[in-house]
Order: sequence, then C-alpha cells, then structure tokens
Amino acid sequence: MDLPLIDLVVFLVYMAAIVAFGISFSFRKRTALEYTTGGGRLPSWAIGMSIFATFVSSISFLALPGNAYLSNWNGFVFSLSIPLAAWIAVRYFVPLYRNLKSESAYYYLETRFGPWARTYASICYLLTQLARMGAIMYLLALPMNALFGWSIPLIIICTGISVVVYAMLGGIEAVIWTDAIQGIVLIGGALVCLLVIMFSMPNGPGEVFTIAAEADKFSLGSFEFNFVESTFWMILVYGLFINLQNFGIDQSYIQRYITARTEKEAVRSTWFGSLLYVPVSLLFFFIGTALFSYYQAFPDLLPAELQLTENADKVFPYFIVSGLPTGVTGILIASIFAAGMSTVSTSINSSATVFLSDHYRKYINKNTTEKQSMRVLLIASFVMGGLSIVVGLAFNGVTSALESWWALSSIFSGGILGLFLLAFVVKKAPSKAAAIGVLCGVVVIGWMSLSPVLLTGTPMEGFKNTLHTNLTIVMGTLTIFIVGFLLTGLFSNQKKQSI
Repeated sequence: MDLPLIDLVVFLVYMAAIVAFGISFSFRKRTALEYTTGGGRLPSWAIGMSIFATFVSSISFLALPGNAYLSNWNGFVFSLSIPLAAWIAVRYFVPLYRNLKSESAYYYLETRFGPWARTYASICYLLTQLARMGAIMYLLALPMNALFGWSIPLIIICTGISVVVYAMLGGIEAVIWTDAIQGIVLIGGALVCLLVIMFSMPNGPGEVFTIAAEADKFSLGSFEFNFVESTFWMILVYGLFINLQNFGIDQSYIQRYITARTEKEAVRSTWFGSLLYVPVSLLFFFIGTALFSYYQAFPDLLPAELQLTENADKVFPYFIVSGLPTGVTGILIASIFAAGMSTVSTSINSSATVFLSDHYRKYINKNTTEKQSMRVLLIASFVMGGLSIVVGLAFNGVTSALESWWALSSIFSGGILGLFLLAFVVKKAPSKAAAIGVLCGVVVIGWMSLSPVLLTGTPMEGFKNTLHTNLTIVMGTLTIFIVGFLLTGLFSNQKKQSI
C-alpha cells in the first residue's frame, strides 16, 4: 500500500520539526546539572505531559486498540491502579527524592545499604532501558513494514538516529518539551481517529455501542481470584506493582520530580501526568472497540489476512491508512512515531544520567569537571542510543517481540522495587539482609521467567511456574521484601542475644 504524497510530507515535516526543535536546546550554555535536571525551572504542566508521554509508547498506541479489538477492556484495569500508585508517589516518593539533592534515583539505596545496592539497581535499570528502547523501535517498525513495505531495519535505524540526535544534544529540557508537544499530537490524533470511526457508522455513533455490547467488548474481565489467567484482580495487582516501580525507583520518572521548581509543582506534575494517562488509555481501548464495531458493520473493508487473531495489532494502523482523510493519515502516523520517540528519548537521557552519576563519578573519576561531565553525558547518550538501535535490530525475527520484552523486563527490573520498599519501609534493615533478599528474589524471578521454557517437556515439568507471566514482578518484589524483613528481625534478635 502506497502512502499518499501529502501524508508522507506531513509525516516527514513533523519528524524534521521535532528533531530541529530538540536540537535548538543545544545552543544554550548548560552545566551537567542543567543537562540532567533542566536547572529545576521547568513548568509543572510540561513535566506532567512528559510523565504522561513516558507512560505512553508505540506499544500502548498499537497494542491497546489491538487488545480491545481482539478481546475486551481487561487491560484497562492496569490504568485503574495508577491513581493509588500516584497518591503513594506524591505522598512519599516525591518528597524523598527532592530532599536527597541527587539526580540519581539509586543514590538513596546506597545511603541505606551501601554501594552494592546502588550499582545493582542502576545496572538493572540500564539493561531494562536497552530492552525497552529496542522493543519499542521494533514494534514501531512492524505495522509500517506491513502497510507500506518499508524496511524494518531502515525504520529502526532512522527512528533511532532521529531520537538520539535531539535527546543527546538537547538534554532533559529538549526531552520534556518535545514530550509535551508529542503528547498533545498523540491525544489529538487519537481523538480525530475515534470521531471518524464513530461518525462513519451506517446508523450513527450509537451503533458502536450496540454492536460492542452484544459482543461483551466492554467487560473488564473475570472477577474470580485466579492468578493464572488475566482476571480483573491479577491485572490490578500487576498494575499496582508496575506503577509503584515506575514512581518509586524508575530514573525516568524520578528525574522529572527534580526538574520542577518546587515540591508543590513536582506533586502537581505527577498527578497531572499520571491521571491524564487514565482517560487517554480509555480512549485507546475505546478506539479498538469502535474498530471492532466498524468492521462488523463493514466487513468487506478489512482484508482477510487482518481478520486473523495474530494480526489484531495491525488493524488500527490499517484503518489509519485506509479509513482517514488524506492529510489526517500523516498526522496519525506521526502520532504513532511520537509515542515511540518520546519514550525512547526519555530512556536515553535518564540512562546517561545514571551512567554519569552512578558509575563514572563513583568508580572512574570522582572529581569530574563540568566539561568532563558534559562530555560523558553526550557520549553515554550516543552509546545508549546506538545500542538501543542494535537491540531493536536484534528483535527482528523473534516470534513475539512483546512477550520477549515482558520476559526481559521481568528479569532485569523485577527485583529493584522490592529492594527499594525494604529500604523505605524497614528502616532498620541491614545491608546483609537486603543482599540475601535480592539473591532470593533473583532466583524466584529466574524460575518464574525461565522454567516454562526450560522445563516444558522434561522430567522436571511439574516444577515449572504456572502463575501468569505478569506476576513475575509481584513475586520477585514480595520475595525480596519478605526475606529482607524476616532476616532483619532475625539479625536483630541475634544481636540482642550476643549482648
């Protein structure tokens, strides 16, 4: 399918404008602290939009409508956990990190358990971000390849280079301001798409609800306490732990707490960005449901290959190309790329900050000058961006990029939240208890992630994990916290007895 010239022009102009706007921030004279925190002078609404854009990625833009088109609104339960996680964040996490006066999220772990905890968490973060950026760029390329025949490696390379250029040169200010613009484009594009679908129905917008209700498309899933399948409660618990990890220990979010002028503005931006995602994710689910109704009303408009369940994620991009007016299609394709670019740019900047603060200044050169720090930040941004392109290319050909990303993220990041909660909640927890807890947590995470693959079809099959894959982070976190908590009490009693 060929993209009309005007749509291609709209898309290319948007991409060029975003990159140029991001690069424009490089002409300002900045210190390393300004590069990583924006000098603590950014407005709360822009930071909030950046937090929102960090939540949304090309995975969300394509996967949420595809999920709703294929099944129901069970995945929306994830968003329902965000208000509780955001309340905990503004009540406890925002004041904690602003008072630490460090641009690194993992400095706090060092103050509680020593250098090993900071190094462990920061390495886990860097590995997670590489996997995330690679998965996003690959998933972004898939529908473009299917619809237009564009080369997957070429899309990954071009997208990656575009983001690396402005994220590397512009610093956190470029990331936040481009995130704000791309968040607005994303929401506007999605709203336009939904309105076109609704008012294209043969019997009016109400027919969307009629057809969808008959197919039970608005269901939030089973309310049984079943943690093997995607029930309401399983998704809610998973969402709460993922969002606590985002707000509590993810450098991408915590760095934004520090960019605000005051703690009050940091709290306001956190509420704004997190709560905005709830209705926008609902919008994406509704688009998927509306597409189901639309193609039930016009079954001849959907090619036979897209009616297969494994191609559900391609239905929305297909409608963007075939069902929207010329010009609007270009804007919607730009929205898809905006979602991916905003997340990747955030990961590049925050990863560079982590490398400088948690590794270079700590182990290589403790007395860096401003010039050296800026050079390290630029090189680290370039290297992380380049590696993410390599990871994206490595994803090419995997059976399921989304499942591969989930597995990698569980292995790399599943234990950091448990370590943080142990540090934050159990004030007397010693380093030894935390280290043993982390070791036990990593074993549990490894077993849950790998046993279904390694033990299936072997005599040990009875020992493989049968819980839902999404519970890996939950079990890993609980293992680290509970083991650390119990060992804290044990070591405390032993100490009293020895006295």
